[in-house]
Amino acid sequence: MDELRRFALDGRAALVAGGSGGIGTRLCGALAGVRANVAIVGRSEAGLQGARASVEQTGSKSLALSGDMTNEAEAERVVAETVAAWGRLDILVNAVGGGAGGALHPAERYPEAEWDRILDLNLRTAFLASRAAARAMIEAGRGGRILNISSVRGQLGIDKGFSAYVAAKGAMDALTRQHATEWAKYGITVNAISPTFVRTPQVESLLADEGFRSSLEQRIPLGRIAETDDLVGAVLFLCSDASSFVTGQVLTLDGGLTACQ
Repeated sequence: MDELRRFALDGRAALVAGGSGGIGTRLCGALAGVRANVAIVGRSEAGLQGARASVEQTGSKSLALSGDMTNEAEAERVVAETVAAWGRLDILVNAVGGGAGGALHPAERYPEAEWDRILDLNLRTAFLASRAAARAMIEAGRGGRILNISSVRGQLGIDKGFSAYVAAKGAMDALTRQHATEWAKYGITVNAISPTFVRTPQVESLLADEGFRSSLEQRIPLGRIAETDDLVGAVLFLCSDASSFVTGQVLTLDGGLTACQ
């Protein structure tokens, strides 16, 4: 038996919410590389086209969908358009998120508007997309895979004014377990990956600061910043048949950071 076949996604349909971002684009290409067809959801036209190119260069089919995943109707629409295009939806990756670096406030003065914005971006998006995708998977009766992109900040606080972000990611971890429990009877697995700081174009300006980068590297036992490639193996495992008995788990990808906290 070819054991690597467990990781193949031939003909399956994947929807990557936030697929136009730095992490999302890499994951779109990775899923396509094991022969999934990939629908990419984002709000940046340039980002959507870049992600689409990463899919199509593998020979897989792509679908670029503009959409705001904080909006219930938009989340329902992109799931419906994916099913309409390919007749199925097998995989959802919730890669919408971030924004914490622009919303740093002391906990005792954290603005309500910023709280709402960060919770919507990092939690509401996953709730709405997962709910819509699960309904489509349940109706089809083939099971499915839902994968959330969380963060080590769901497990660890930090003295940097991240109240809303750590709350959102902690809630995402809990929601992952809850959805896994409820949807297991339909053959749908729900898991999350929890990376530490990942090098993407959005954070290059931060990493250009030698002091900031050095401080990060010193806290990580493996001594380096995570690259988007470091997420690929876990994502393909959790989106494929190789993980058919894995659900409700949050897999930490942090170079050993949480092991020494």
